[in-house]
Amino acid sequence: MRDCALPLARDGARWACERGHGFDIARSGYVSLLQPQDRRSLDAGDTRETVDARRALLDAGYGDALREALIEAARAALAEHPDAHCALELGCGDGHFLAAIADTLGLTGIGIDLSAHAVERCARRHARHVWIAANADRRLPLLDTSIDLALSIDGRRPASELARVLSAGRSAIVAVPADDDLLELRESIQGSASGSARAEAVQRELGRDFDVVSRSRAHARVHLDRSRLAQLALATYRFARARERERLDDLDGLTVTTSHDVLRLVRRGS
Repeated sequence: MRDCALPLARDGARWACERGHGFDIARSGYVSLLQPQDRRSLDAGDTRETVDARRALLDAGYGDALREALIEAARAALAEHPDAHCALELGCGDGHFLAAIADTLGLTGIGIDLSAHAVERCARRHARHVWIAANADRRLPLLDTSIDLALSIDGRRPASELARVLSAGRSAIVAVPADDDLLELRESIQGSASGSARAEAVQRELGRDFDVVSRSRAHARVHLDRSRLAQLALATYRFARARERERLDDLDGLTVTTSHDVLRLVRRGS
């Protein structure tokens, strides 16, 4: 509840604190910590259609290069911390990347997303991990220095909260679209392939408490047919203008570049 930061303990089919504040666990296995002030509508975050489109793309192999780059970055992050047991993802979506990292490296995953549709899919598909509907832009529902590894993939990065939940020497891994991500599609739909330098923005945002220790590029070329292109537009919120949708509908298929910068940052401190 607001202004209550006491630890929650599982009590049967709910999580509760010693003051009696409780949150029921949904039948599918996730818990919602959302309060009225945390969302602008009752159906906040990604829609069911967006979550399903993203899942279909990932199941078809669209995110394979990024998944492998994230696993390698996480493996490097944990090399000096054999005691690590918990990985957090902010804006976890359908849980694809967090589950892959946690299952590969023997961690427990904690995924947080604003969308109840997203965390419901996570809980049904990856039941051994913890899935929470909450607003990660506000205070994270986690104790200080309780997380061994934090992930942000194409999502928001609340710098002060990441610094709070990570101990000194622990890592945050951030993936953002590179300047050549979807360049062929941007040329076809928007007439321009110009991209932004988002990796530099990450360093500026987190630079007060974190040092960048590595940066890699997850890069692949993927052919998408008409239906996959439509899923991509829905999953990434791109090409939503009427003219862009018309141009997208005219494409029978396209081979596109999928490209992300993957940064590993270490929490500064003694």
